Amino acid sequence: MKRITFRLLPLLGLLVGLCGPATAQDLTIRKTTEPITVDGKMDESVWNSAEVATNFHQFFPTDTVMSPLKTEVRVLYDAENLYILARMWSVGPRDEYVTPSFRRDYRGRAFDGFSAVLDTYQDRTNAFSFGINPFGVRREGLVSNGGELSLTWDNKWFGTSTIEEDHWVAEMAIPFKTIRYKENLDTWFVNFYRVDSELGEISTWSPVPLNLSPNNLAFNREVQFVEPLNDPGSNISVIPYAAFGTAKDFVAETPSTSDFDVGGDAKIALSSAMNFDLTINPDFSQVEVDQQVTNLDRFEIFFPERRQFFLENADLFSSFGSSRTTPFFSRRIGVARDTATGTNVQNPIYLGARLSGKINNDWRVGLLSVQTARDNRIQLPSTNFTVASLQRKVWERSNISAIFVNKQAVQDSIGGDFTLDPSAWNRTLGADFNYASADGYWTGKAYYHRTWDQDQRDSTFSLGLNLELDAYRWGVRTGVRSVGANFNPEAGFVRRRDFQQHFNTIEYNFYPQRGPIQSHGPGFDYDIVGNQQFGVTDWDVNLLYRIAFRNTANFRLRLRRQFTYLFREFDASGTGGLALPEGSSHWYNFIIASYESDQRKSFFYELSTRSGEYYNGTRINLEGSFTYRFQPYGFVSLDFAYNRIRLPEPYNDGDLYLIGPRVDITFSKNIFWTTFVQYNNQINNMNINTRFQWRYAPVSDLFVVYTDNYFTDINNRFVDFGAPKSRSLVLKVTYWLNV
Repeated sequence: MKRITFRLLPLLGLLVGLCGPATAQDLTIRKTTEPITVDGKMDESVWNSAEVATNFHQFFPTDTVMSPLKTEVRVLYDAENLYILARMWSVGPRDEYVTPSFRRDYRGRAFDGFSAVLDTYQDRTNAFSFGINPFGVRREGLVSNGGELSLTWDNKWFGTSTIEEDHWVAEMAIPFKTIRYKENLDTWFVNFYRVDSELGEISTWSPVPLNLSPNNLAFNREVQFVEPLNDPGSNISVIPYAAFGTAKDFVAETPSTSDFDVGGDAKIALSSAMNFDLTINPDFSQVEVDQQVTNLDRFEIFFPERRQFFLENADLFSSFGSSRTTPFFSRRIGVARDTATGTNVQNPIYLGARLSGKINNDWRVGLLSVQTARDNRIQLPSTNFTVASLQRKVWERSNISAIFVNKQAVQDSIGGDFTLDPSAWNRTLGADFNYASADGYWTGKAYYHRTWDQDQRDSTFSLGLNLELDAYRWGVRTGVRSVGANFNPEAGFVRRRDFQQHFNTIEYNFYPQRGPIQSHGPGFDYDIVGNQQFGVTDWDVNLLYRIAFRNTANFRLRLRRQFTYLFREFDASGTGGLALPEGSSHWYNFIIASYESDQRKSFFYELSTRSGEYYNGTRINLEGSFTYRFQPYGFVSLDFAYNRIRLPEPYNDGDLYLIGPRVDITFSKNIFWTTFVQYNNQINNMNINTRFQWRYAPVSDLFVVYTDNYFTDINNRFVDFGAPKSRSLVLKVTYWLNV
């Protein structure tokens, strides 16, 4: 097989679009001394004197007209809070709005809601998002990298809504202590957007092209406060917890164990833009179970971070490299690998500290250090994880970032010795250039990372270069990556090593003026992977077609021709049978398709397939979910995945089932109950997870979580309820206290 060489393609247009849309001061935010009660009513006289943001532009289904729906937003502030009052009219009298449930952090573009995006740093890169729907259900999130919204962040603020005959009213009070901003600044960049389920419309105060995201910070307008914002004063939050758990391991036939833990976090605002987080004996156990997947891949599966300690300013640590090759992945902390069983186990943490935020308008810094406990059962020493990152803004929306990651084993003896172990360490050093054009259409990245450890090996690098264009008619993504054979960031995530890759995608969009289709268009892409030892090891070529409907439904189709060279043996059946031999080559054709129905309906569904030829056999795949929403109290759903794999003798056939019914009931905005069952015959397991949550005070919760695991049989597909694997019950209480 011929060897290949990959050249870094010249990425023309990197500097295109540096001149973006001009911004003027579009709203003056007045200061009030009149007390404001957050009740969803415009009954304080001071609201009548506030300037009004109106004339919203349609974002979806088209961005060429004004919204036919009237929306008015008023903003005021005092020494402690930012107040936002929004009134959103319908076409006429209306008695039905759409919400997934009463659960906080609702998401999706098919549900009614109002959101405010606050770029308090004026860097058009990072922002805070606060949203509320007609039922008074709130959500908050962080926007990073110029427009990527994450709703995992949680903090204290207040909001409520009222529904009138032909409109609804949302009122918010956002404490200045909750957000970070540049002190003495008198202007922010802000946008508001509204989702209306009746018309299936998304509208924005500042126009945003429909090919981008309404959270894209390139288009926020400038608003001015009548006086500069001062430091909000002492801002210390203490979040203690207490947790009791009991568990039984039936496989090991050991006695039941019980644990009682106390600990907590502290959030200390060193300035209006810099935060210090401290955690002591944290409980990093998951109160929300990860959704299982059927793994028919040759590489590790990525699960996102959910733990609160790592979330604020998370992009300072986690956005380096690419999603499949990153030098730091926080879920490596607090989780260890038991080499004897091949399973992950929780690794207790002594303490952790994190400093993150803005030094000034051009510089951001992140420092993190966490000390994990030793675990004699799996011969795991106490380990320190230290991460330092520094980011410098360049041009209007781009930045240059550097990261250093140090994983260091510590000799932690019973006698009290606590010294560094010079024979067990791993370090990573890297730099990234993140490009975002002023007009929001162009984004790109270039990075180089390198690792070191006690083995002093070579080929320990990772590098990449990519550029993306999201224009009205055209979408283009192109790039190259290369990862050395010994690149080994032990505190990071590396899906694959020893390869070079070139990828390219091009898509075109049509926008019909009438009819049920909002946009559609063809596309073409390819992906080539190889290395110097084996030459080309993987490639695929795809013909694409996409259809977006005005009712928010979507259809995607991909016809693929794929080649795979197995540089190590691989069981394609997913059943633990005879593996395809190392060095074998496979060419195969298959179809990839997905459809998402209108999620505004009470019953909606998602279906997808990857079916056709598969290595030296065939595969029929069907997966998706069915959901029925009994508004506003919750939903019942069924997630499923079925893979029918047929391979020639002597290889195994496979019938892999993953079935996950879920019941999510929200009795109110403060009391929730969820039961999630996951039957997975590939890993011989059925998991039952039921969780009760009572939010008895703002950002303060009582959790009761029961988990049960049973054996399944991969051939007969039954669950042996008489042979449980493990069982646990956890009671956890957290409280958010502002000092």
